[in-house]
Amino acid sequence: MPKESAKTHRHPRVAVVWSVLSAEIERFAAGRGATMRILDVGGGSGGFAVPLAELGHDVTVVEPSADALASLRRRAADAGVTDRVTAVQADADELPDVAEPGSADLVLCHSVLEMVDYPDIALDALAKVCAPGGAVSVLVANRIAAVLAKALSGQFTTALDLLHHVDGVAEGRDTIKRRFETATLTALVGGSGLVTEQVHGVGVVGDLIQNPETAGGEALREFELATASRVPFRDMATNIHLLARKPMR
Repeated sequence: MPKESAKTHRHPRVAVVWSVLSAEIERFAAGRGATMRILDVGGGSGGFAVPLAELGHDVTVVEPSADALASLRRRAADAGVTDRVTAVQADADELPDVAEPGSADLVLCHSVLEMVDYPDIALDALAKVCAPGGAVSVLVANRIAAVLAKALSGQFTTALDLLHHVDGVAEGRDTIKRRFETATLTALVGGSGLVTEQVHGVGVVGDLIQNPETAGGEALREFELATASRVPFRDMATNIHLLARKPMR
C-alpha cells in the first residue's frame, strides 16, 4: 500500500478496501502511468475521493446530495487538491449523461447498489464508463451479516424476514432497497460484462466491537485483513467488496 494511504487509512473498517485499491493503483502505475482517472459514483463528501486525489490521481465524484458535495469541496480545499477533484451533482442513474464511455481507469461504486431501483442497469452504466482493462470497485451490504445481527440480538422475526425476502430487506421497515450475497453479486456483475477478480468481506468483526479504532487497534486491522478473503468469514462480514475488470477489446 502506498505510504500516504497506509498512514491515513488505518481504520479497520476501510483497511480491506484500501488494500485492494492500493494494489490496483500500483498495477496501473506499473503498466500505464502514474495518474489514474477515477470516477467515484455516490462518493458523498469524499471519504475515498480526497485521499485518492492526495495520492496524485484525478477524481470525479458523482453525488446527488448538494450538502455532501459542499463538504467534498471543503475537504478537497483543506487537503489542497481542488485541482484534482471534480464534483458533479447527479444520481447514479444519470451516469450516462455525465460521464463519457471509457473515461475512467477506476470506478468506485460504494454503498450505491443497495439504493438504486435497477442495480443491473447501474452496473451496465459503470461498465460502460470504465476503460477497457480498467477496474470497478463495488461495495454492498451483505444479507447474511444482517440476518445474523438481528438473530443475535433476539429479533428472530426480522431475521427471518431478511432471510426470506427476495431482496434481503424487512418490507416497510428498512432504510435500503436490497442486500446482497456473494453469489448474487458476482452473477450481477458478470451480467454487465465485467469479470470478477477479487471478493472480500468488509467488517468481519469490526462492526461488532465498540470503538474499533481503539479496541484492538492494529491487531483488529490485521485480523480484518487476514479474514477478509477467507470463507466463511468473508461471507459473514457486514459488507461485500468486489473488484471486477473490464476486458480489453
